[in-house]
Amino acid sequence: MMIEAEQPLPADEPSIPNHIAIIMDGNGRWATARNLPRIEGHRQGVASVRRTVEECARLGIGQLTLYCLSSENWKRPSHELDFLMHLLEQYMIEERSLLMEQGIRVQMIGRRDGIPERVLNEIDKTIELTASNIGTCLCLAINYGSRGEIVDAVKEIAAEITAGSIEAEEVDEQLIADHLYTAGMLDPDLLIRTSGEMRLSNYLLWQISYSEIWVTAKCWPDFLESDLHEAMEVFSKRERRFGGLS
Repeated sequence: MMIEAEQPLPADEPSIPNHIAIIMDGNGRWATARNLPRIEGHRQGVASVRRTVEECARLGIGQLTLYCLSSENWKRPSHELDFLMHLLEQYMIEERSLLMEQGIRVQMIGRRDGIPERVLNEIDKTIELTASNIGTCLCLAINYGSRGEIVDAVKEIAAEITAGSIEAEEVDEQLIADHLYTAGMLDPDLLIRTSGEMRLSNYLLWQISYSEIWVTAKCWPDFLESDLHEAMEVFSKRERRFGGLS
């Protein structure tokens, strides 16, 4: 049974994921298949972001985390990276009124190094503007890599041990989680990946330890609200045992 688009889902329904993370893959392949430049795939991908963000807000999803730019993506051609930065800056500016209307709160995870100052300024403005909103949290993973995140957490913990503020014996899973970029956030319940690839691509490796994974062959520009509903329906039918027995 598919979720009807016009019927909001109860936020406290246990079968509804509170946190959805998405690897938005396939923009370039979508464009290449249509004999278009790769940047056109990224442009069309923004429309899918808008649809997905609005639908998650309407359904009462607590958090949506989108993999916007990985730390490995800097290996791409400079003109493509420049266009991605332009799209990100444009999104921050053009979507602010809609984010406020829908009560969406924006956050960012990832390293700020390498991101143009003008883009960071617009991201920071949007984060500050939406900070008091109580609807869906839209978390953007920009210049993000999970291994780098863990390295940064280890460095911070090591520095605290050296300073004597904590003892080595105090290091446990919760302490590590508290030093990740996602500190204070719930782990994703559902991980969605588009374009049919069966890999995690250095995305939220610590946080998705017990996330349910759903993969679609569709490239990201073709991802629709109905695809989000399908992923959520599959999620609702899975039994999550977290290593235990049913």
